Amino acid sequence: MQRDALFHALLEILRIISDKGKVTMVLPSEDEVFVDHSASYFHDTVTEKLYVFTLSPNEELEHFMKRNFKYFTEEETPGTLLFLYSAVLTRTMGKVRTDLDCTKSSPLTMSNHEEGSLMIVTLLLTGRATPYIHNGVINVGDENSYAVPQYGVLKRCMIGLLLWDIESASAAVNQSRQPGSRLKTPNYPIWITSCTGHYGVIFNRNPDLLRNYHAESRFDVNYYSCSGHQILMTIDNRTYNEQALVMLERQPISPESTSTSLSGGAGGGKQAKEEPAAASGAGAGASGAASGAGNDAVAKEESMLNTPLQRLIHTKWEEATISFHVQPSMLSYLFSTTQ
Repeated sequence: MQRDALFHALLEILRIISDKGKVTMVLPSEDEVFVDHSASYFHDTVTEKLYVFTLSPNEELEHFMKRNFKYFTEEETPGTLLFLYSAVLTRTMGKVRTDLDCTKSSPLTMSNHEEGSLMIVTLLLTGRATPYIHNGVINVGDENSYAVPQYGVLKRCMIGLLLWDIESASAAVNQSRQPGSRLKTPNYPIWITSCTGHYGVIFNRNPDLLRNYHAESRFDVNYYSCSGHQILMTIDNRTYNEQALVMLERQPISPESTSTSLSGGAGGGKQAKEEPAAASGAGAGASGAASGAGNDAVAKEESMLNTPLQRLIHTKWEEATISFHVQPSMLSYLFSTTQ
């Protein structure tokens, strides 16, 4: 089942990139070298030995992949690099340069993300290696220059993308760096994630999740990181919000409500006057105990809210209550730069 899923996923990615055109695939030769070693190109034992094939995107591509699937999946083969080359050549080098926006000088593979470039992800998800992840086309310019179009995501994607990093912690920056709805709300409840530079995937097993309002009110998702960690979490979007209730309970009592409470009931006022010291002492003790317990609960709550994974989830479901079925220490370790 996993083999079939991977096989059809690779086919679908190449068909999206080809946009009903031809697909270009590469395979390595055993010892034949097509590019000489020189000052401008250093041999890497793969690139200089590639055969190039041009195929139709339907039956011909499927038969080719079935015959040569091992080159893309076996551990001793450079399968990831072969597929990246195939994706770029299918898009064509000229279109990739246009996608990258020559005015920004953004290279496809070199980036601040140690686990890979965002443009490679957008190429595989959308068919275009664009650095812009907003919906549609935005014309950017000022009074001193002509407006230049920035081409983002042109249609709703099959698989989505969620993004959060330290640089986007402020509200203004975060909004400008966030994917548009065509990536946040894909056809299927599967999202590639980039959280503080670390890639992973979040998914729900119900393919109709994003088409059913009631199903999306409360549901489970699985998170898998590239480092091999996995976390199960529950996302609750229902109206009742326990966090809001806690905030209401922590609000100070107004003098009017205190006066009404003390004077209400038969003989209540007299009893309150006769035992002011006792009432005050008991109230102070109870208040102190409640305050201590409340502070501990708030501290624990804030430690969970400040985790990168929590903030990542809130870029999609802003008001959701998230329950992690894992120890809090795991969440802190998950995106540690020292792991």
